[in-house]
Amino acid sequence: MKTVGITGGIGSGKSTIASFFNSEFNIPVYYADAEAKALMHTEALKEKIISLFGAEAYQGQKLNRKFISALVFKDEHLLEQLNKIVHPAVGEHFKQWKEVQHAPYVLKEAAILFENGTAQSCDAIILITAPEEVRIQRVLKRDETSIAAIKDRINKQWPDAKKIPLADFLIENMDLEESKKQARKIHLQLLGDRVNT
Repeated sequence: MKTVGITGGIGSGKSTIASFFNSEFNIPVYYADAEAKALMHTEALKEKIISLFGAEAYQGQKLNRKFISALVFKDEHLLEQLNKIVHPAVGEHFKQWKEVQHAPYVLKEAAILFENGTAQSCDAIILITAPEEVRIQRVLKRDETSIAAIKDRINKQWPDAKKIPLADFLIENMDLEESKKQARKIHLQLLGDRVNT
């Protein structure tokens, strides 16, 4: 069974397109970012995260995301250390999840698929793009945040120009109906690939 990565910068709409693949074509979707957050609440990861950031990393049983974000945004080394804890755990969890799926392929949705090197373990990559102004407006509607904070997150991710040559499929997600048409084409191509291999 193939693993197809689906990625895009913050506000590109990758989760919306991924959920369309699930609802329309019954393709299982693994939301890597959401699973990473859940895994950070397991005892095994909690211990490692507390030893890296101190007791303040959790408030009661809940991950203190504001505290950790503030630290890792200022310190690349700390971010690297955190990724070394979380990414292998997500990789292992994904493997176990994939084993129980029954579909022609599965989608692995992640914001930093290229940045963290996990794109290499995918058979194909779908990249979702949208102009920066559109992405900022979408995130402002969705989250309680500022334009400066969104731009900071955009700047932490690779620009689309760097990701486009590495992707197998591209959906410019400006108009949802048009994006769904593109998704249908990609789905048929992925099924065709499966028949030919």
